[in-house]
Amino acid sequence: MKKLEEVFETWEAVIGLEIHAELTTLDTKMFCGCKLEFGADPNTHTCPVCLGLPGALPVPNKAAIESIVLAGLATNCDIEKHSMFYRKNYMYPDMAKNFQTTQGPVAFCMRGHLDLDVDGPAARERYRLDDLAAGESDGNITRTEDGYVAHVGITRIHMEEDAGKMVHVGGGEGRIAGATHSLVDYNRAGTPLIELVTEPDLRTPEEARLFMQKLRQIYLAIGISDCSMEEGSLRCDGNVSLRRRGAKEFGTKTELKNMNSFKNLHDGLAYEICRQAEVLEEGGVIYQETRHWDPSAKRTIVMRVKETADDYRLFPEPDLAPYDLSDAFVERVRAKLPELPDQKARRFEEAFGLTAYDARHLVEHRETSRFFEACMEAAGDEAAKLAKPVANLVINDVTAYLNAEGVALAATPLSPARAVELVRLQASDAISSKQAKQVFAAVLAEDKDPEAIVEERGMKQVSDAGAIEAVVAEVIAANPDEVARYKDGNTKVIGFFVGQCMKKMRGQGNPKVINELLARRLAE
Repeated sequence: MKKLEEVFETWEAVIGLEIHAELTTLDTKMFCGCKLEFGADPNTHTCPVCLGLPGALPVPNKAAIESIVLAGLATNCDIEKHSMFYRKNYMYPDMAKNFQTTQGPVAFCMRGHLDLDVDGPAARERYRLDDLAAGESDGNITRTEDGYVAHVGITRIHMEEDAGKMVHVGGGEGRIAGATHSLVDYNRAGTPLIELVTEPDLRTPEEARLFMQKLRQIYLAIGISDCSMEEGSLRCDGNVSLRRRGAKEFGTKTELKNMNSFKNLHDGLAYEICRQAEVLEEGGVIYQETRHWDPSAKRTIVMRVKETADDYRLFPEPDLAPYDLSDAFVERVRAKLPELPDQKARRFEEAFGLTAYDARHLVEHRETSRFFEACMEAAGDEAAKLAKPVANLVINDVTAYLNAEGVALAATPLSPARAVELVRLQASDAISSKQAKQVFAAVLAEDKDPEAIVEERGMKQVSDAGAIEAVVAEVIAANPDEVARYKDGNTKVIGFFVGQCMKKMRGQGNPKVINELLARRLAE
């Protein structure tokens, strides 16, 4: 099978996403008072409404409607004042009433967009990007110095209820093939779920991954969902088709169902693009179907032929009145909008002089952005001077530690005050960068302040030029052959002299000062 970059020389991918998010921060389901609780004993949070028993009537959850309007405002959507719910009919046991209550063509949120900053390795998948100069646009992308900005349209965000959970016992490939029996848990049935549908504006798997990551950051910032991909409260369906470069007509799309990680979304789309290209180049036909990404086998598998709107027999929900949202309601929700990730990143750039790259990585997670802000507060008048090294510490060392240990930052001994103290020690040349990493590890392991660790271990660097110059003179005098090699043009030998000086100073000499003095003396 061809590699992705080879496929992109001939074919253009057209990708659209359907991203589902459960409103897990609410207390109850969408149309009843049953409790929302992940991991509860099966079928313990059900009632006649979410089980669809005869005579049971749904009552809308006002907080859920506030949440979807908040999501729409945060993603630049128009809020539709008038909308309604429909019944989406399908015969499958994960919804006891055999239909799903969902919104129709007009949703609460319509016609939005998000802009993606794509740079570095992520930008390499965009075909012929180098043909554009910085500031030039082509379609929905605008070239930047380090990559491009992709303007991705949002068709709508609509409200619906989630289905229950099924476990097929027995094995076999496919949805229920080979299963001897199935178990169903209706605790999740009726959970308020919002679905964001993009325009087919994405062209690479990396863009799809970045879009979903950005949306997750926004949902976490506005507090409508825990966005746990492991628990299924955030998941994505990816629709992808191919067309020859320069063609305007869309090809036949396939849908990758329920991607529950950013890596799976990227890898599944990448495989499907290459698979479709191979089929088309061999004269085959792409069928509209739903496929499953198997990360262990690294391939997609057919689940079923894709349903069409006619198959669902959509009709207005007779038990729910249409909605007419007032201007006052929308403005009350708008007043709850917090600072969004893009806004926070711009503030970090302007207030602390950070690069766009650093600012964007800091706001990827609420925990790290809050920690950085607390560090800047602890730094006081030195905030602007220490912002860059603090950002480096958080983005590199702190993030690596949290990922490796699987712990929350708040559960570690590293406080903002300790982080700033560590950075100050290195910035003042009291310790070297290598020693700073040792002190960082000791803070986490021993729950001590950086200054105390440095004192206990005698780690403070000697930066006094007079003391270092005496050692430099001694090392040069003891190694005339190496001096001759240096003067003959082998400048790499200076590393030997630095090592000897550090050895004599028991690792406490300032390498920067040592290098400067060595260069000066050896040039004489």
